[in-house]
Amino acid sequence: MCGIIGYAGPREAQEVLLDGLRRLEYRGYDSAGLAIVGSSLKVFKDKGEISKLSSSMPQLRGHLGVGHTRWATCGKPSQQNAHPFLDCTGQMAVVHNGIIENHLALRKKLIDEGHVFTSETDTEVLVHLLEKHYKGDLHAALREALKEVKGTYAVVAIRTDGRELVAARKENPLVIGLGVGENIVASDVTAMLNYTNKALYIMDGETVVLGPSKVTIYDVDGRTVHRDPSIITWTVEDAKKGGFEHYMLKEIFEQPTAIHNSLLESLDELESGTLMIDHDAPSIKLVACGTSYHASMVGKYIIEALAKIPTTVELASEYRYSPGTGEGPLTVLLTQSGETADTLAAAREARRRGCPTLAVTNVVGSTIAREVDRVFYTKAGPEIGVAATKTYTTQLMAMYLLGMRLAQMRRAMGRDEIRELTSELRGMPRYIGKVLDRAHEVEAATDMLVPARDVFFLGRNINYPTMLEGALKLKEISYIHAEGYAAGELKHGPLALLDASTPVVAACVKDHTYEKMLANISEVAARDSPILAIGLEGDADLAAVADSTVSVPKVNPILSPVPLTVMVQLIAYYTARKRGCPIDKPRNLAKSVTVD
Repeated sequence: MCGIIGYAGPREAQEVLLDGLRRLEYRGYDSAGLAIVGSSLKVFKDKGEISKLSSSMPQLRGHLGVGHTRWATCGKPSQQNAHPFLDCTGQMAVVHNGIIENHLALRKKLIDEGHVFTSETDTEVLVHLLEKHYKGDLHAALREALKEVKGTYAVVAIRTDGRELVAARKENPLVIGLGVGENIVASDVTAMLNYTNKALYIMDGETVVLGPSKVTIYDVDGRTVHRDPSIITWTVEDAKKGGFEHYMLKEIFEQPTAIHNSLLESLDELESGTLMIDHDAPSIKLVACGTSYHASMVGKYIIEALAKIPTTVELASEYRYSPGTGEGPLTVLLTQSGETADTLAAAREARRRGCPTLAVTNVVGSTIAREVDRVFYTKAGPEIGVAATKTYTTQLMAMYLLGMRLAQMRRAMGRDEIRELTSELRGMPRYIGKVLDRAHEVEAATDMLVPARDVFFLGRNINYPTMLEGALKLKEISYIHAEGYAAGELKHGPLALLDASTPVVAACVKDHTYEKMLANISEVAARDSPILAIGLEGDADLAAVADSTVSVPKVNPILSPVPLTVMVQLIAYYTARKRGCPIDKPRNLAKSVTVD
């Protein structure tokens, strides 16, 4: 989970590389570095964020270079373990994202051959393998070096006497930005938005030679590959804060637009019967990690309620180890980046089992989009904050659309019912706007959470996973230990932990679980836990049992996770802000999880 950028062109490479690294910092921020070819090969790297690197580094002149921002997987964050790495001669530099699984065996072999290592990382073996195999052709050396490697990688290398860089990809993203007299390679299109909107996505097993005026892609057998560029629809402004204090807050407030964009064409496709899938399925399996897993849990309630199809949810990291029985279900894989390693592995396993596959992702051209039968793009736009917000709510839109499409195919809902629900979905940006209008009320209500060491989030039915997501958001960005629970499970253990120092956030909207939720909240109140309740405006019964309440607009109960999700995002954000936490860059986390 690191960010890579490489540049070849007429500009000063240092300027381009630092600009790209700032845009890639959401992928890792515990150390960073540059290597630039000028009169010689110069490297500067350090522990810490990009701002520290850019303020302390000297001017490195040259027009060819690579940069890297790191999220540590092998070797602690330090200047010594930061990328780029040099070979023993100081002639080659390498940056890498991924895991070299056999690095210990390779390291021992290379040390026996006389190579000297300076770091604890797995990556350093790559530059020594390049040195070993180099015979005047850096691309050929890279291809030979990678034959010895087991694992995953996006790797970019340069030499002091070269005018080109070379790159390779296996299960970690790489994209080429095509400019006029200049070209860029990076982990993500956000790094190149200042310079071009034309992109070539590199596929697994491919290698690249990139210079200022030419890009050549080679397949696994060494044959050249022709690929038409894609046009990037995101802009530099999309990836900026736009006056907000944090990217996360900006992206929370972008959710009405993101939801509108996600639904815009999809509802027409639903009406025409062409949305997502074209055949019925005996059952559905939803597979995902982290926040996407919570969206999948909501999806289970939606699909079973609307389409009456048995639906299961499985963690992607566990799916490949399960036996897989019965007739192959439609396997729906949710991943905001499209590069999540465990979810990609699950997609491959699902196809091996003969299951039809559908991916729900935000990134056009991502790996998962190429490895499944069908793909639904959520169209949330770029999300820079590590904690997912608008990508989550647009995944919820995908679940509603899939549920209605399956119901349509199975005739589990009438046309009038689908139209009524469609109409409410179209109004969702307006409902979210009403939640956002109350942001200052939410900010005031979070005072009870700020000093807490532990917080419980409670919900029932379709809003049980919503509160799991609320707990995840709070622990991610505020560093408060938080747990989400189905409220009916309180009496099976968690009540033992409740006291005056343990606040509880409870979702209580007027659905078929309302009376039960009120009773559960009363149980909490009897243990003196401070209660922040989320309910409908004017709910006097809820206000009577809670210490503080914040309200969401009334919607069809099956749609209630959407406004409630925005509310718990705001609760997490304002709690973290009051605690002075680095909201966009929580410790130990990165945006795109490309390792197992």
